Amino acid sequence: MAELLRPYAESRPDEPALTDEHGVTTWRDLDTRTDRLANALRGLGLATGDAVAIHAGNRREYFELMCAAGHVGLRYVMVNWHWTADELRYVLTDSGARALFSEDAFGDVARAASEGLELAARVAVGGPVEGFADYEAFLASGGDGEPAGQVMGFPMFYTSGTTGRPKGVSRKLLGAGLPLDMVRLVGQTFAETLLIPDPGRSLLVGPVYHSAQWLFSQLLLLMGRPVVMRRSFDPAETLRLIDEHRITNVHLVPTQFVRLLRLDERRRAAFDGSSLRAVWHGAAPCPPAVKRQMIDWLGPVVHEYYGSTEASVNTVITAAEWLDKPGSVGRPLPLTELHVLREDGTSAAPGERGQLWFRYTSGDDMEYWGDPAKTAAAHRADGLFTTGDIGYLDEDGYLYLADRAIDMIISGGVNIYPAEVEGVLITHPAVRDVAVFGIPDEEFGEQVKAVVEPSDEAVPSAGLAEELIAHCRASLAGYKAPKTVDFVPELPRTPTGKLYKRLLRDPYWKDREAKI
Repeated sequence: MAELLRPYAESRPDEPALTDEHGVTTWRDLDTRTDRLANALRGLGLATGDAVAIHAGNRREYFELMCAAGHVGLRYVMVNWHWTADELRYVLTDSGARALFSEDAFGDVARAASEGLELAARVAVGGPVEGFADYEAFLASGGDGEPAGQVMGFPMFYTSGTTGRPKGVSRKLLGAGLPLDMVRLVGQTFAETLLIPDPGRSLLVGPVYHSAQWLFSQLLLLMGRPVVMRRSFDPAETLRLIDEHRITNVHLVPTQFVRLLRLDERRRAAFDGSSLRAVWHGAAPCPPAVKRQMIDWLGPVVHEYYGSTEASVNTVITAAEWLDKPGSVGRPLPLTELHVLREDGTSAAPGERGQLWFRYTSGDDMEYWGDPAKTAAAHRADGLFTTGDIGYLDEDGYLYLADRAIDMIISGGVNIYPAEVEGVLITHPAVRDVAVFGIPDEEFGEQVKAVVEPSDEAVPSAGLAEELIAHCRASLAGYKAPKTVDFVPELPRTPTGKLYKRLLRDPYWKDREAKI
């Protein structure tokens, strides 16, 4: 048996472990299929530390592959299925992937991306892809029987590439070949920290290739929490799934909160939601007004974390704490050192904004795969590392985020934080989504620009733009309000909620040497 699955395959063999649109996999079947896949992967000649890439949407086979690779010491590269063939080829090459598993829906991209690469196998999941082996046939080739010498494999995530090529992220202590007990210890610690009940059941409605979605689904699966998944997020279906499957925990992002809150009253009133114990959110700033509405609706189960692909989870705050400290993202976890530093490297005072720097007391650290220069650029000489975020600590040690250093607007020498302006604009009923950034201004250097994705009922017009600017001025200092507002049918966001703000900002800075 697969070591981490053994307790559940033995104690509840016929209960669902994985559920997607196509069916159910029981704990017994998951264990059996994991063994076969693990043996098949080793049959390719893959050694501990080698990489396989998974290029698929949320589906049961994705989790089977993660379980198998995670039991035989392989790095499994979590591929964004939105990438072009060029982007996928870059990641396959950069990560050193030895095998590619791709869903048939993305077969054309996978075939073009892998053409000419020296791969031990190319396998199609879900249906045929020319030149690829069949997934079920590959699985069967491994045969039955528990893989010998099971050791820890681990996921390898790539940043979303909002500022250039995706960067592979690795962790110093997350080496292959370590005992599987380490996975169990980490998983149990996170389950306790994140208030995940046992027994519990997770709902996955965001892409599992994102580090947070992986944490709130696959890592919890290995701790005995079944996963119900969907390929994409639909607000009404999400409510139905929570009630139908008695979901106890789900990870959402703020844009999903907004879509849930804008469901018609009939659908919201029909939702029971009594099974929910933990609704976690992160990955993007959440406007306080939106979060308060979610707590008013769902109760004190809406909790928040702050982290990143590079830094995992660094702080957490429960709903009850947040009501006392609105806008905060919580206090650091026990193993996380958090420092707020001024530009000269000295410590900022409570309430004073500065750049956030981290260190783990466990000795762990982050690095960019195969790029020591980028790794060094993210670190100070004393070992602290940063992801470029700006924030401050209050006198009780609670963290408040301001923005990312790369997004900050400097207008007339004054710092303006787009997230603060976005948090006001999103509360207007005419706004479905919004991005705020700086554009050139001959007098002040930069001026504040807002780009709005209007709600279905809103009609873009000069009058609406003025109304939105006035809406900001009612809550913020005048210099923070947008000078102009543009309207677009849809903002360029990733499925994880991250905004490709550079796609909106770069045209305004075209042919200029300075970008701020």
